[in-house]
Amino acid sequence: MTWLLLAALLLMAGGLGTALWLAARGTAIERLAGMQFAGTVTVLTLLLLVQAYGPSSAVILPLTLTVLAFAGTLVFARLLGTR
Repeated sequence: MTWLLLAALLLMAGGLGTALWLAARGTAIERLAGMQFAGTVTVLTLLLLVQAYGPSSAVILPLTLTVLAFAGTLVFARLLGTR
C-alpha cells in the first residue's frame, strides 16, 4: 500500500463520515456545509486515487466534480434564499 492509498483511505474514513453526519442533521445551513465538505473530501480522494492508479487524463473526473459541486451549492443557496 502506497502512501497515496493510505492518505485516500484516511481521508475517506475521517472526512466522509463527518460530512455525512453534518449533511444529515441540523439546520439547512449546516446541511449545506456538510454537502460542501463531502464534495471537497470526494474531490481530494479522487485526486489521490488518480495519482496512485490512474492515467493523468483521469484528472478530468475530479475537476468536473468540482465545477458541478460549486453549481449545486449555488442552486441550493438560491433555494434557501427564497424560504
